[in-house]
This record gives sequence, structure tokens and C-alpha cells, in this order.
Amino acid sequence: MQSFSLEPEVFQQLQRLMKEASGIFLPDHKQALVSGRLQKRLRALRLPGFSDYAAYLKTSAEERQIAIDLLTTNETRFFREPRHFEILTDIAAQSRRPLRLWSAACSSGEEPYTMAMVMSESAREPGWEIVASDLSRSVLDKARQGIYPVAQESQMSRDCLVRYCLRGTGSRAGYFQVNPQLARRIEFRPMNLNEPLPGDLGRFDVIFIRNVLIYFDVAAKRKILQRVLLQLVPGGYLFLGHSETVQGLGLPLSTIAPATYRKES
Repeated sequence: MQSFSLEPEVFQQLQRLMKEASGIFLPDHKQALVSGRLQKRLRALRLPGFSDYAAYLKTSAEERQIAIDLLTTNETRFFREPRHFEILTDIAAQSRRPLRLWSAACSSGEEPYTMAMVMSESAREPGWEIVASDLSRSVLDKARQGIYPVAQESQMSRDCLVRYCLRGTGSRAGYFQVNPQLARRIEFRPMNLNEPLPGDLGRFDVIFIRNVLIYFDVAAKRKILQRVLLQLVPGGYLFLGHSETVQGLGLPLSTIAPATYRKES
């Protein structure tokens, strides 16, 4: 199988292209990762090298989206960072009005489906809503389907599996599907957090924006969070990944638990 060399000057071109297309910053130490993940695109397109691929990216919006999808694949799982969902359980149980929630980087859907399971179990008011968004249209397609390998069943309790999941048969043996009745409570939509947010997005009581800010430099991270916080009601809750922080960004947030914040009034 043909292997391609990614020269430093061409990597710098890819850095600029990705920053312009998505706001995502690829640090220098990601050069090997970028090379490994994009090799198959060069072979599929029958291009002689990465310089030709960089030139092609400048002319093809579709290929830029494919590159973004390949370079932003995140680890995700049901009930990841479980303390956040314990806090969400308390928020849902205490609220005297229906809550709106946003999974702002939902990847393949495990996070918003977990949020929906928690809300279904714990919400004092049943009229809750969830919006789930992601930059990658391919992972959004997977999220909408809500179909996962049975190996991921271990990430959920037996009660959640029985109540909210359907075991596949026939061609879907070895997979399970999130119950469509629960899935219908989630609106999936494409969204680039580095751009102005849709005018019809509305405001939220709870926003999960976890494990995505690591892709942005400090200036972009501040702008994204400022934009996101405009959608969060005063007193609303913001959840980040545990490797992320708002320290030094000058945002109107109070820490209530690790990687968990409340918007000041």
C-alpha cells in the first residue's frame, strides 16, 4: 500500500486551511496524526502527494468537510464523565419548568442520548427538549440512526438498556438501537461553533460543550464560549470536558464542580 510523506511546509498549508474552514487549530505535534488520517484520501483520489491534496482542498468544499470529519473524530461513549450526569439528574429533578438542553458537540450521539435517558428518568417537568449539534455531517447521520455495537452496552446500566434500547436481529445482530420514541425527543442539526449561531437556536438551561474546545486556540475558544453563553439563560449550567477550563477567559461563570459551571445573572 502506497504511503505518502507530509512535508512540514505542506502541513503548514493544511493548518491554515483547517483554521480557515472550521476554526480548528492543528498544533505542530499533530503532524503525524494528520498524515495518518488523510493517507486514505490521497489514495482514494489518486493524488501523487499531500501538496496536491492541499491544492484540492482549496477548491472543494465537500473535501474540506471530509477532512474535517477525519481530523476531529473524538472518543465518545454513553455516560462519559458520569459525575456530570449525576449533576444533571439533580438539575432535572429540582426544576419546576421544562428544561431545554444543548449537546453542542454531540459527535455520534452517545452524549445527547445519555442526556435524554437522564431527563426521561429524572425530569420533574416532562416537556424537556434537547438540541444536538456537530460540525461533522457524517457523525450526525450516525447519531440520528442511534445504532451502536453491543460492546457499548457495558457503558449503560441494565435498567437503561431495558428501557431505552432495542437489540438488533437479522442484519442488525450485534447492534442495538436507541428506542425511537426517546430519539424523537432530540433535534439533530449541523452547526459550526466557530461561526455565528443560528438565529432560531433559542436559549438553554443546560449546555454540554465537552471535549471540543481542545481543538481551538485561546482566542477562538473565548469567542466560541462567549457566543455559546449568549444562548444560556442566567443561572443556567455549562459542562466542559475535564481536560478543558474557562480559567483566564474572563467569562461570567461560577464553578460548582469540576468542569461544571453556572452562568452568573
